[in-house]
Amino acid sequence: MDFVPAVKSCLRQYATFAGRAPRSEFWFFFLFGCVIEALAAIVLSDNLYALVDLALLLPTLAVTVRRLHDINRSGWWLVVVVIPVIGWIFWILWGCTAGNRYRNRFGPDPLPSPAVQF
Repeated sequence: MDFVPAVKSCLRQYATFAGRAPRSEFWFFFLFGCVIEALAAIVLSDNLYALVDLALLLPTLAVTVRRLHDINRSGWWLVVVVIPVIGWIFWILWGCTAGNRYRNRFGPDPLPSPAVQF
């Protein structure tokens, strides 16, 4: 998944916590959020920056939970992030882990199946 489709997918699924999100969708939306937050911090006042922060909170949580679903973990594992240092290490490792290439309890594989070559 490329950058623009990933961001559109996350914004379209603004508060959808069901389903799965591939690594590319998760990381491209994370990059988008970092860029938007940096621009907002430079250009906007503190109050408007806080609004941008709040606007991105829900889709960021949703795509993170869907990413955890892709590696067959419950969204409740997101709570591990509150553990200093260790929680962030787990979060980064799980974000980089390849998703299940088959249907799991959260739904089908979000990536298209690779073409069969003979």
